[in-house]
Amino acid sequence: MKQLTVKDLSAEEKLRLICSDGRWHTPDLGGKLPRVAVSDGPIGLRKENIYEDGRVETVPAISYPAVQSLANTWNAECARLMGEALADDCIENDVDILLAPGVNIKRDPLNGRNFEYFSEDPYLAGTLAKAYIEGLQSHNVGACLKHYYANNLEYNRLEQSSEVDERTLREIYLKPFEIACEAKPVSAMCAYNRINGVYASENTKGFRILREEFGFDGAMYSDWEAVRDRTAACKAGLDIEFPFNQANYDKLVEDFKAGRISEEEVDACAARVLELAYRIEAMRKKRKVQRTKEERHAVARRLAEEGIVLLKNEGVLPLKKEERVAVSGSFAAPERCSLVAGGGSSMVRVDGTVFDLPALLRERMRGEVRYEAAFWTTGIVSNCQKPHKAFMDAAESDVAIVCVGTGADLESEGGDRERLRLPSVQENMILEVARRNKRTVVVLFAGSAIDMGAWQDEVSAIVWAGFCGEAGAEALADILTGRVCPSGKLSETLPLCYEDTPVFGIYKDACVARYQEGLDVGYRYYDTYGIPVAFPFGHGLSYAQFDYSALKVKCSKNTVQVRVLVENTSKTDGKETVQLYIRPVQTFVYRPEKELKDFCKLALKAGEKKEAVFDLGEKAFAYWSTGVDGWRADDGLYEIVIGASSRDIRLTAKIRLEKGVFTLL
Repeated sequence: MKQLTVKDLSAEEKLRLICSDGRWHTPDLGGKLPRVAVSDGPIGLRKENIYEDGRVETVPAISYPAVQSLANTWNAECARLMGEALADDCIENDVDILLAPGVNIKRDPLNGRNFEYFSEDPYLAGTLAKAYIEGLQSHNVGACLKHYYANNLEYNRLEQSSEVDERTLREIYLKPFEIACEAKPVSAMCAYNRINGVYASENTKGFRILREEFGFDGAMYSDWEAVRDRTAACKAGLDIEFPFNQANYDKLVEDFKAGRISEEEVDACAARVLELAYRIEAMRKKRKVQRTKEERHAVARRLAEEGIVLLKNEGVLPLKKEERVAVSGSFAAPERCSLVAGGGSSMVRVDGTVFDLPALLRERMRGEVRYEAAFWTTGIVSNCQKPHKAFMDAAESDVAIVCVGTGADLESEGGDRERLRLPSVQENMILEVARRNKRTVVVLFAGSAIDMGAWQDEVSAIVWAGFCGEAGAEALADILTGRVCPSGKLSETLPLCYEDTPVFGIYKDACVARYQEGLDVGYRYYDTYGIPVAFPFGHGLSYAQFDYSALKVKCSKNTVQVRVLVENTSKTDGKETVQLYIRPVQTFVYRPEKELKDFCKLALKAGEKKEAVFDLGEKAFAYWSTGVDGWRADDGLYEIVIGASSRDIRLTAKIRLEKGVFTLL
């Protein structure tokens, strides 16, 4: 097929080309161009088959852990693995581009779509998204970086304006897109909302930053139904509208004929759609499935293992084989997969995989394992069923495990959560079980922060399972029984209550969300102002113990190399994530107390030592200066902070920056 240029197309063909074909394809102009197929992600393929009689069927697919759980691995290798495995799912189903990943910042823990996003921290989010994209595209399936940008609530997302100052946009909300663009995604998707009053689909400034500054060279298309004015969106640089909208198309044709949009403006978008079509055609020729379904299930299991976070443990975990265990809570063996997953366009149709934690524990334990669902949850309503049996089981067992959470009923695209706490029936269940058995373990299935204040101090252990995918029960059973040493770390702060969050009380109405907290998002806020939290950013316990020592800092003209020795001082093999933060000691503008600039996950056998090595450039010390409209690293003192979390600081060293030269103090 001859590769066409915009000069080979009529005006009508170019206008049609930038308006998509149906719901999931780009136009082929009657067979003149390769047709590109896109489908939902990001935690498993969600492909719709649409039949002539109007029936819509979602094809079964492997369900991987939610992006929030992936982020809790703090492991770029895991993110790349997930991308590679998802590529195989796409190849088997003739999907060219997966609509993923999303890198929007977790500004508000009530955001109903937080489970689809990586972190409250832009560096962590961007770094893992970059690896995810590299994995997907290394197997010749395209990625779609989304939702561009400042899309941090579902409330009135079609109209709401995110009002954010320039420095905050650059340092927090645009930064993960900037980092992810290093992986050269073939496409990106605009958000629904307005940014400072301008729709994301018409945001000329945003598109210019993405293309001219971040190096994005792919096609930009709309979120579904995000275009209000196709002409305005085209003039701004939105290349494709999804899905096809007849009224929008007719108006675009009318505007073109009336001269309200030039052929040059249409050509710019059409040329990028052409480039995408041929880029995908070239990738399609090189595709080959790399992993069997069983191997992809194993990938999902590994991701779950590394993403489960042990938040609290007062000696009850790991379980001893001979112990009698009472499991309660419908999340332990849900009748529907949506109970342990988020809802909306990322919902995966799981086929043939049974999520049954009690059964898996029985396989691993010699002692008796009892199970009683005790309550069921649907929407915002939770009711008890046979709670007395669950209480009796807990009283008669050595360890009680209560499985609670949110699921798609409470966390979903299209709406935000109403509160940070669990439904009252779940909180009461935890307290009643803990009253009967002091050795109570709570397992949380959720995609965003939970207020645990009512019961956190009453239980012996808390395990954050997250939305852990189809292999999550296997991974969880292995962690509870000690077959796998937990290594997950929190990718977002868990506050004591919603009232303690930086967004509480900040102005928001039906049309406007003011980002008055500025740079103080997540741990930047809690750590700067000394706000107590339930569990800090980067926190995660292990069955192993790790010592940090021998911090070495080597300075040169433009770079700083940091080395730290980590030793597993226990008899248990494990993995530890070393976190590097920068703390400005002397500043001329406001800077948060510290900011994550690098991290490294080390696998250490019992007694083993390894060195974590970090290389920092001047940009790691920079902030966005509105005075010069660019990044600026001021001369002064900075502290290198090495931690096991944002609040578990192990080692520090001070350096000086003067006229581009770093020196160790």
